[in-house]
Amino acid sequence: MRDASQTDRTHSAARLIRATQDAIYDAFIQPEKLVRWLPPDKASGEIRHFDPREGGRFEIVLTFALAPGKSSEHEDVVRGHFLRILPGKLIVQAVDFVSDRPEFAGTMTMTWALSAAADGTLVSLLAENVPVGISRADHELGMASTLENLARHVE
Repeated sequence: MRDASQTDRTHSAARLIRATQDAIYDAFIQPEKLVRWLPPDKASGEIRHFDPREGGRFEIVLTFALAPGKSSEHEDVVRGHFLRILPGKLIVQAVDFVSDRPEFAGTMTMTWALSAAADGTLVSLLAENVPVGISRADHELGMASTLENLARHVE
């Protein structure tokens, strides 16, 4: 049984998207597409490195106009690698924030699951081992915004 502090470090979001699993997967592994939908509302993104294969690494910078960043005043620099990829079905990433602040330390696991549904694809996002400096409410709001962006991009 998990204690409350562990449960509080697991955040999730899901959305039914009216597109095929392959279209959504393609939007994820093509960096020029990913940068259009991944940043949450009121943020922009830059992909510095992106190698979408198991063991492949990535570095993404999210810039927030109105919110504080974890890496600098308004930026999150995210580095990670792909732990598992099942084309059209599953993407699992190990993610670290580049930050001097201890509340953002630690490797978070992000799991994107794509499941066939009657009207499209159910996209489920699970974040585990979320750094203690990221509140559940803010994170789940950001994840829901990202899924909304994805839906607008592929529908």
